[in-house]
Amino acid sequence: MNDIMTGLINVLSIDSLFFIALGMALGIFVGSMPGLSATMAIAILLPLTYSMDPANGISMLASLYMGGMYGGSILAILLRTPGTPAAAATVLDGYIMTENGQAGRALGISLISGLVGGVIGSIVLLSIAPFLGRVALNIGALEMFAVAVLGITIISSLSAGSVIKGLMSGSLGLLISLMGMHAITGIPRFTFGSIYLFDGISFVVALIGLFSIPQALKLIEKDQELVKASKIKDKILPPWRLIIGQRLNLLRSSLIGVITGLIPGTGGDTASWFSYNEAKRFSREKEKFGTGHVEGLVAPESANNAVVGGALVPTITLGVPGSSTTAVLLGGLMIHGIMPGPTLMTEHADVAYTLLWAVLISCIFLFFIGLLYTKVAVGITRIPGRVLAPIIVLLCVVGTFAVQNSMVDVMIMFGFGILGYFMDKLSIPVAPLVVGMILGGMLDTSLHQSLLIGDGSWGVFLTSPVAVILLVIALISVLQSTPLFGKVAALFKK
Repeated sequence: MNDIMTGLINVLSIDSLFFIALGMALGIFVGSMPGLSATMAIAILLPLTYSMDPANGISMLASLYMGGMYGGSILAILLRTPGTPAAAATVLDGYIMTENGQAGRALGISLISGLVGGVIGSIVLLSIAPFLGRVALNIGALEMFAVAVLGITIISSLSAGSVIKGLMSGSLGLLISLMGMHAITGIPRFTFGSIYLFDGISFVVALIGLFSIPQALKLIEKDQELVKASKIKDKILPPWRLIIGQRLNLLRSSLIGVITGLIPGTGGDTASWFSYNEAKRFSREKEKFGTGHVEGLVAPESANNAVVGGALVPTITLGVPGSSTTAVLLGGLMIHGIMPGPTLMTEHADVAYTLLWAVLISCIFLFFIGLLYTKVAVGITRIPGRVLAPIIVLLCVVGTFAVQNSMVDVMIMFGFGILGYFMDKLSIPVAPLVVGMILGGMLDTSLHQSLLIGDGSWGVFLTSPVAVILLVIALISVLQSTPLFGKVAALFKK
């Protein structure tokens, strides 16, 4: 208890609050720029923390992480251009609300949802981090495969209009995720003899192309129409009754974010799609998803901020990063001579609990700084499409090049942009393709590892109770989407 209070006192000091606020402001700004991820920003700012007090430096970086997760939703809502991969699911309903003249409402709902998700994730991190850390340690290849299979079932619920087109899109995403050298055998696949494809297709590069370039072309095609639809006519902060009405959705999605964050290798992008799918599954208005529905916006936004608390649990308690961003944070702790792991809470309790409290306090700054930034950002929607489109393309080029300093990535980004444009013209949903790309690599690697563990026997999956439960849920999810299931369910109702 003394260590907890010491951490709280440390984080409430003037200098600590200043650095937390600075990290939040930088995080929101970076997150709202296509291609500029929180991971990149933390890596760039890491050297600046060398001369700082370890608690203040790590707190600033953790706050930047939280801000980056929220910032990605701003351009996703306003311009259909997700700033971060975690904001891709936000596009489905957030941008439609903007087109319907509800940009302010969408941004307000996103802010409140992110705040709630961040607070829940922070509370979990602060209260039961050591226990959840031990749980995360028991998640292996078998469980990861089951999680990936369960995630693949999301494709059926995201295939609005045509299940066949959705499955085609998802299958294409899975194939793209297999490009590059195999993680286990080292054998190159689908590289077409090009050394530039040995590392595979960067998910960030593909995401920028799929969402941003088609939107820039649409802004040019329908300039005046989109400008009129994007004018801010409503209040930013939603009424409390709306938030209270979404309490179950907020809680469920936040818990999904925390649990997803606990699993090393996953992140806000996976959590967002999982929570979106579950929100649709439990909703009484499934047909409204993808048409500017509040539930479809609340779910991914609360989940991707809750991921922060979940991802920090294995990082702090086990020294195992839960995401690429926490891997950089892990390096920051080690640079200051602090070794994450089971002994962190005892040997460096002051820094550990200062960090835990800083994540919670950063949520307060998320609300106020996010509200100020949102009011400035809404001005983007008043810029004519013929002016905005070249700016979007320029940001895409700069953001893509910054990922790996490669012009090849820029060309790949434009290739995905053309693909996304024609998919939109043919009414083929992009969301299943994104899900396939996210989960394809995880599915492939964990399957290979699992079969090695079981000496080639598929029965190895039956040895893990967690994997069996998840695979059964996945099977039920698939059966629910079939016409036969609907007929059987109708018979039981009679």
